[in-house]
Amino acid sequence: MSGHRLDGKVAVVTGAASGIGLATVRRFVEEGARVVAADVQEEAGRALERAHPEAVAFVRCDVCRLDELRAAIDAAEARFGGLDVLFANAGRLGALQRVEDFDPDAWDETQALLLRSVVAGASYAVPAMRRRGGGSIVATASIAGLQAGYGPLSYSVAKAGVLHFTKLAAAELSPQGIRVNAVLPGYVATPIIGQVFGLDADASRRVAQAVADDGGRTNPLGRAGAPRDIADAVVFLASDESAYVTGAHLVVDGGITIGPRHAWDRATRGPLADTLSAARAALRTERGEG
Repeated sequence: MSGHRLDGKVAVVTGAASGIGLATVRRFVEEGARVVAADVQEEAGRALERAHPEAVAFVRCDVCRLDELRAAIDAAEARFGGLDVLFANAGRLGALQRVEDFDPDAWDETQALLLRSVVAGASYAVPAMRRRGGGSIVATASIAGLQAGYGPLSYSVAKAGVLHFTKLAAAELSPQGIRVNAVLPGYVATPIIGQVFGLDADASRRVAQAVADDGGRTNPLGRAGAPRDIADAVVFLASDESAYVTGAHLVVDGGITIGPRHAWDRATRGPLADTLSAARAALRTERGEG
């Protein structure tokens, strides 16, 4: 699916050189946008720029360094004459410590990457968007921000913060014509999986492909999520098709958060089955049946 849904729009995408960010840059270009692709992966970023010389400008950017983040966002006006869309996407799992193993430095690093960079990026984008008469800010959150069990502690708290920030920012920025929304991926086959095991970029990409090829057993739709699945949702939130949508959280997870596994997997026992089984056992005892 491609067309002209983003014709004339200029976007900044952070974390643009791999995974969801890369898929989104490609979708934005397909839909007619020009894109500043911001990432720390210079080789991959330069390759992306060479693949789309008229539509993509790569800027090396560590979003934890606020001067680099501001420079990446400012590059949209300098290179393409304006800014209409910010996709605040850069991230990784970050600190893996549990509550009892709290590491303040690791915690702060994770929050800076996953939450502070989203808030700062939105702040830096507002003046340029105001000069265009409005815009769309989309942040990558996660189903881990909704409930326990989907991600590490610090990551999950940061993503919950992103969700609340999008509502607060949407309320504040709506009068300026700036919409703010979040996309919530479930488990998606991206290099972030390999990063958990300390793999380099190439090995992480191979692991992501293996996960995708293996299919999905974690959700009702029965397949692994792909970066393109998320990118398609971001295109909608970036485009004028979502002109009446702000402060929204778009879940793209293959249905994993529909309910507990027993709700959609008949091979899994749920609490009702366990309760009825216990009641039958008690009834047999009551009748002296064993």
